[in-house]
Amino acid sequence: MSNEHHAPDAQKLAQDCAESMYERDQASRNLGMKITHVAPGKATVTMPVTSIMIQGHGSCHGGYLFTLADSAFAFACNSYNKATVASGCSIEYMVGAREGDMLTANAVEQSRGNRTGVYDITVTNQNGHVVALFRGKSYQVRGEVIQSEKDQ
Repeated sequence: MSNEHHAPDAQKLAQDCAESMYERDQASRNLGMKITHVAPGKATVTMPVTSIMIQGHGSCHGGYLFTLADSAFAFACNSYNKATVASGCSIEYMVGAREGDMLTANAVEQSRGNRTGVYDITVTNQNGHVVALFRGKSYQVRGEVIQSEKDQ
């Protein structure tokens, strides 16, 4: 597991990576997601549940919950400036989310090797109730999150 105390350089790199990705992330931005915290191997992202997210049973469609958790996962596993993608994800839905809820996805790195990692993401509502539990497996590909001057 990641150490909570990181060098200032690692923290700044994590923040810069998240900002760079978020700027290019049309999906997360258009769903109203906001990054509220990022650190090496960690990210917290919020999203309001809006009327367009409600499915036939009157609760938030599970795909939106998955998308929120997946976005937090992406910001956490890309926090080292190594381009990283999902190789597999699973989700368990605990309770329904309703229109007007503010959801928070908290991603925490459980392990990180040379190319692979495992991240657990807990999605809660504004009352602290667990809405979903998500596990993402990451795979590091070629390239960096933040494009260097020579690459542009």
